[in-house]
Amino acid sequence: MRTHHSSLFPFVLSVMALLLPACSPSHSDRVVIGSKNFTESFILGELMAQQIEAHTNLKVERRFYLAGTYICHQAVLAGRIDIYPEYTGTALTAILKQKGGGDKAEVYQRVKREYERRFGLTLGPAFGFNDTFAMEIRGEDARHLNIRTLSQAAAFAPHWRAGFGYEFMERPDGYKGLAAAYGLHFAENPRVMDLGLLARALRDRQIDLAAGNTTEGLIPALDLFVLEDDRHYFPPYEAVPVVREQVLQQHPEVTQALAGLAEKISDEEMQQLNYAVDGRHRDVKEVVHEFLRGKGLVR
Repeated sequence: MRTHHSSLFPFVLSVMALLLPACSPSHSDRVVIGSKNFTESFILGELMAQQIEAHTNLKVERRFYLAGTYICHQAVLAGRIDIYPEYTGTALTAILKQKGGGDKAEVYQRVKREYERRFGLTLGPAFGFNDTFAMEIRGEDARHLNIRTLSQAAAFAPHWRAGFGYEFMERPDGYKGLAAAYGLHFAENPRVMDLGLLARALRDRQIDLAAGNTTEGLIPALDLFVLEDDRHYFPPYEAVPVVREQVLQQHPEVTQALAGLAEKISDEEMQQLNYAVDGRHRDVKEVVHEFLRGKGLVR
């Protein structure tokens, strides 16, 4: 399903109408965890929910699939949610409107400092993996054309059709900057598609290049190839919890619970978790519980 700016705008306004009046005080006996509207964010939200339930006496309310970055950010500012999973590069460029640059530790500290100063939010410890944007082509095309980098792919792009998510088309670290950095020109204007449809659209030859994520479980399953960002256009995108500071003041036990997830997920493990849900269609609660039990975090 294609998503256009004109059709999305009323939706954004309607969601904002719900969020803005909701500056309620912190909840005394529970925390509310949100997520964005794609599988990995859903998994990370459930991961934090089960970890907090296992290691505190707090109830956890789940508000998942809250559209994209901007809606989640507004929700946590308004107090409708207390925690949600974010990516440092996304926070830096899409929310703080700053240019990328620096290693992952520098980007983490810049985002944490500015979130605390501007928003009354903070970052929990990183989960351990970096989910950067992945410019994907079919594996057979990569082998046939003998290409492995975005610089090499630019020569073939005029014959290709591209597909991107709405947010990637609009955000400052997205399509326009990438196209300028690599001189990318496609056979037609990029198709704007739901994130969940991109990988299969690529497999089915509806498009020839897609902007996915490096930890997508369907990359190996569908024999897709991730082109190397050889000009280092994208900043680090460490996955981190964004948390309202007021919640941590009221419930310091949440700090300890989230600390238990620090550096617990590798890139490969996140890809496997995504595939378990997306590729094998397993229940996310079962997948997350098995993972936490395997790490010795729950019984």
